[in-house]
Amino acid sequence: MARPSDTGAPGAAAPTRAAPARVGGWLALALLIIVLDQLTKVYFNTSFQYGERVNVLPVFDFTLMYNRGAAFSFLASEEGWQRWLFTGLGCIAAVVITIILRRTHGQPRFSLALTLILGGAIGNVIDRVAYGHVVDFLLFYWNESYFPAFNLADVGISCGAVLLVLDELLRARKKPQA
Repeated sequence: MARPSDTGAPGAAAPTRAAPARVGGWLALALLIIVLDQLTKVYFNTSFQYGERVNVLPVFDFTLMYNRGAAFSFLASEEGWQRWLFTGLGCIAAVVITIILRRTHGQPRFSLALTLILGGAIGNVIDRVAYGHVVDFLLFYWNESYFPAFNLADVGISCGAVLLVLDELLRARKKPQA
């Protein structure tokens, strides 16, 4: 996925870096995601008892759950080393995404996808550092089947990932056939 410039045409002008104001806008959006994520987690962490559920819809509850692992509680049962592994991975992802955002110009869908992932990754890193686990509070289910509880940071990461795939598919369709 050759991204930041996508200028493979002969004689094309050298790629330009995104203006600081443009990058600042993306970073401000990531900060908004982080703030909303953290405010909701503080609310649920202080207003709910662990495991408490409040029914909102026939298929949706608010709850308070903790996840020491990654997505779908991957490695959650380990002894604690995974906290620092996932914290480190989140920090590395944040640095790499920020660098890519600085080099990306004229690709708003791609930049939005990275921004959503950035905000979500940092939101969950904050939890891991502050609490040793990620605070989850959104629970969807059908009868006895449950989707693992998640939070707004997870929503950002998931939407960003879907948007990355969509961006790549749409970009691939625009390429002239050889």
